[in-house]
Amino acid sequence: MPSIALKGVRVLDLSRVLAAPLATQLLADLGAEVIKVERPGSGDEARTYGPPFLHDLEGKATDIAAFYLACNRNKQSITINHAAPEGQALIRRLVAESDVLVENFKTGTLKKYGLDYDSLKAINPKLIYLSVTGFGQTGPYSHKPGYDGIFQAMGGLMSVSGHPQEPMKVGISMVDILTSFYAAVGILAALRHRDHSGEGQYIDLSLLDCGLASLSHFAMNYLVSGTVPTRRGNGGFGGIPSQAFQCSDKPIFIVAGNNKQFGSFCKLAGRLDIFEDPRFNTTAGRIANREQILPILDEVFKTKTRDEWLELLDANDIPASPVNELPEVFANPQIQHRGMLTQTEHPLSGALKLLANPINFSATPVGEYAAPPLMGAHTDQVLAAKLGLSAGDLAKLRASGVI
Repeated sequence: MPSIALKGVRVLDLSRVLAAPLATQLLADLGAEVIKVERPGSGDEARTYGPPFLHDLEGKATDIAAFYLACNRNKQSITINHAAPEGQALIRRLVAESDVLVENFKTGTLKKYGLDYDSLKAINPKLIYLSVTGFGQTGPYSHKPGYDGIFQAMGGLMSVSGHPQEPMKVGISMVDILTSFYAAVGILAALRHRDHSGEGQYIDLSLLDCGLASLSHFAMNYLVSGTVPTRRGNGGFGGIPSQAFQCSDKPIFIVAGNNKQFGSFCKLAGRLDIFEDPRFNTTAGRIANREQILPILDEVFKTKTRDEWLELLDANDIPASPVNELPEVFANPQIQHRGMLTQTEHPLSGALKLLANPINFSATPVGEYAAPPLMGAHTDQVLAAKLGLSAGDLAKLRASGVI
């Protein structure tokens, strides 16, 4: 059964690619009815962001990219040409029956078609309208395009990631993903406000802003101290050790974040002399003398295999992990127990594996994972049920390229 947490909330999703579609997928997981509006013929460009592409039951590649499958489950897809006056009219009629509209067009684009917030709130004053853009609706950069890597670079995330000599972007599109969470939270807060005020509102969300907000305590450390954070590769900024080390065969990541854990580590390693060294016998001392202690620890970890260290560390309640590739991640018994890999049926491929939603509710669980829809799969169904269009009406609109 679908979740009932957001039952009765209808979301009109005019967004494409990743940040905003991932936000609407989260709302859909939680039970909102999400109607994805795509351009006839081309649809969401994320469908083409492959390889890899989904394979059908005969093992042949389809034109559906795995990228698209990652952020569009539990939605319905309809195709409407928003550039056509008839298409704009259809969207306005759907807006009148919706609670939320999400879009991520370039600033000012939808105003040309009468689909901006000011135009649509006249139709539905209770509408919550969220715009996701690279730089926001205001400011000297508001007209500029951008992608995740641009915001990682401009917002400072790259400056604190990577090795000392080389800034690096986070491997995944982290700013897009973080923005999707801010988007979902913003929509839920606006819905709550509307519950007791009856008022809709506009939400202006910028990927650059969200990328900067993600710096959290790193930014706060700079604002308090004036010191620019340094890059530490796989090293953390907490207690020592808090990073990856190469064992005699494979790497390990360990965090001994306090004196008790570090003392236990030194004891099991047979190196109490390290803990007794006045430079290293406090958390603050180890942080202050990071450059002196890390080479010593490098040599200690090389004395055993990764699995030998993991067994010892686990037995002494010292947090540690292998540095897993994805096959090892999905084979992890904890991941399997938590049900983070789920499966649904796709009309082209049959069984389709998906990442599960990580939120575990006691009363309103995420109970359904409908496959990401084929482009326009629900056009006739939605327009007939929501707007009362007949088969003849639909045929005329399709013939004229409106749907």
